[in-house]
Amino acid sequence: MRCTTRVVLLLTISLCTAYTACAQTSAAPEDARPWFERCLVGMEVGTTGAQFGYSDLHETIYASRFNGHDIVEHAVSADVEYLVIWARDGDWAYYDSKVARKCPGLGARDVLRETVEAAARHDLPIIVYCVVQQGGHFLTDHPEFQAVDVEGKPTGRFCYNSGYLAAVKALLAEQLAYGIAGFHIDMLDQGFGPPYSCWCEHCRKQFQAEYGREMPTGVTWDEDWDRMLEFRYATSQRFEQALTAYVRSIQPTATVDFNYHGNPPFSWEVGQRPVQHAGNSDFVTGETGVWGFSVLTVGLNAQFYRAAFPGHPYQVAINRGVRIYHDQTTRPLNDMRWETLTLLAHGAFVTMIDKTAYDGGLDPVAYQRIGMLLREAREKRGHFGQPLVGDVGLYFSARTRDWVARENPASYFQAFQGAHKACVMEHIPFGVVLDENVTLETLQQYPVVCLPHIGIVSEREVALLRDYVTRGGQLLITGHSGQFDAMGRPLENSSLAALIGANAVRRLDSADNWVSFPADASTAALRIGDGIPGDWPFLVEGPATVYEPTTATPIGQLMAPHRMPAQLSGKLVTDWPLSADKPVGPALLINRVGRGTVATFAASPDYATASEHHLVEVRELFHRVVRMLHPEPLVTIDAPANVEAVITDDASQRTLRVHLIAYNPTPQTTPAKNRPYILPGLIEDRPLYRASIEIARPIAGAEALNDTTLIERSGNRLDLTVDDIHDVVVIKYQEP
Repeated sequence: MRCTTRVVLLLTISLCTAYTACAQTSAAPEDARPWFERCLVGMEVGTTGAQFGYSDLHETIYASRFNGHDIVEHAVSADVEYLVIWARDGDWAYYDSKVARKCPGLGARDVLRETVEAAARHDLPIIVYCVVQQGGHFLTDHPEFQAVDVEGKPTGRFCYNSGYLAAVKALLAEQLAYGIAGFHIDMLDQGFGPPYSCWCEHCRKQFQAEYGREMPTGVTWDEDWDRMLEFRYATSQRFEQALTAYVRSIQPTATVDFNYHGNPPFSWEVGQRPVQHAGNSDFVTGETGVWGFSVLTVGLNAQFYRAAFPGHPYQVAINRGVRIYHDQTTRPLNDMRWETLTLLAHGAFVTMIDKTAYDGGLDPVAYQRIGMLLREAREKRGHFGQPLVGDVGLYFSARTRDWVARENPASYFQAFQGAHKACVMEHIPFGVVLDENVTLETLQQYPVVCLPHIGIVSEREVALLRDYVTRGGQLLITGHSGQFDAMGRPLENSSLAALIGANAVRRLDSADNWVSFPADASTAALRIGDGIPGDWPFLVEGPATVYEPTTATPIGQLMAPHRMPAQLSGKLVTDWPLSADKPVGPALLINRVGRGTVATFAASPDYATASEHHLVEVRELFHRVVRMLHPEPLVTIDAPANVEAVITDDASQRTLRVHLIAYNPTPQTTPAKNRPYILPGLIEDRPLYRASIEIARPIAGAEALNDTTLIERSGNRLDLTVDDIHDVVVIKYQEP
């Protein structure tokens, strides 16, 4: 099947007319707000996807039971508030398309029509799932849309500067004609690894027109590659904005969201920046899952989306399967409760993904459990969405990601993710600050701002941070922050030297670095002695800097590791930590700047917290310095390390809500391959634990949502016994 651009455009015009006629006859909903502003939980239902790129044109079993009527009835039984239905993936259309090949297993059936007809009886908003970048039969049918590498070889991906945009518009027009509420458009990426970018004739002409020069000859990491990165980002942004504008030109009330890949673990190769590609549609949509993104990124993803498109809703998609998106297994109810309620507590709305069986059949047990989960979420609706409390703003730098980490993004992400891990396990409420949209007002939302190994800090950012600290803000700096220029080249000193109160003498070339604090440090404001033995060298894995103080007060010692002769000669790697060698500088620097304070770790306790050699004391060290900088938080939580606390403050009602979410998995064995990597366990059982909450306000009253939670009150302190995955403690307070 071939479809020329002219045919695509003619089809688009005819479908626009058809949709207008359909839209004029549809009834207006009672609630005029867009579905994403009034809905909390929904589902996405699609085929397994395990066959992508390998579908047989004559296979009639695949998706033969994928039926819109059945899907809607099952979804309604699970109390969904909206339904995302697969209409097009990389291989097939699941409706009567004139643009893409229809799935052979459907025969004469049209799943999209079935879904819309069935949903109309329930006033259920239908969102169409449509893939953009997925190869498959459409790319085979249209080689003119193929991206090519620098040598002109096909990459197996679509080029966004080719005529592919018109083809996608035609697909969306076909789907709009069914009377849907909106689109979830997936895979707006430029690949997740090499070969990078596209050097086709369309891209070459576009680049020449924009920059007046030829494209670089590969990944050069110079000024030409800087232009190439900007070109790639602009290409993705133009494509997204064009699709959004096109949909709105046909039906202004139809919503558009794109599956977002601007956050870790994704990097520049995807073609998205955190802020630049978050605001090209109605809201941000991302995905999570412990199998691919780790346990701790569940709440972090929601906070990242919130920071990337401030003031707008943010959706997170999760999966009902135990391993990956393409399997058809069903997790225990408590496992799904933990993930869903964590996201809701962080202010997201949540879509549960169901991947059907290979033949398109539905699992009734899955829908039974999902129904119990979604009903619980809807019953608790009034306790989600209030303003979040954040003691620490975790700073993320896209420029550092691109130009310091380059093709090894984990070398930077680990510090950011480790800082988040320390906050969660030490019950420090946090938020995310992004370099693209940072302002003084953004910084001032947080009593403490943490720069976790932010290699590139521009003059503008330095000025903002100086203003923030001078006005009373507290700054925490780690790793090699400020020690690279805009192109990722090493600087002689840190751009933050004046704030740090010390000069960066050199960067250690080791990762197995050590710190020690004197026993009498417990008398200082830092109180290192609480939980960390004095005069004890302990490993802080990660980047480290030798500082020479100017105005800062030094505390403790940074020690480089010992190196064996075989390591010094390059015969032996340094992957395993060796013992501490002689001191090379202070471990911590404290510098007063105006009304604020700057605390600088010479090492990287954030990076170490997410490392393979994570010590509890390293996480505690991070916690101690945060509390030195911000000793009187609004809320102080004491709970087990596997319990996350999310705090919201409805100031107009003088009501605090403390969400307590317990991660309680079963032990696991080491798999037969990829040892020693271990998949996270599943949460089967409800936990039983004790916690305390202390607030810096007089308490007028307190109660928990769960009847089984016991609360003992003493002044402004609450002692709790909790026996569930999730509970919310609602605290009424008085102004002091």
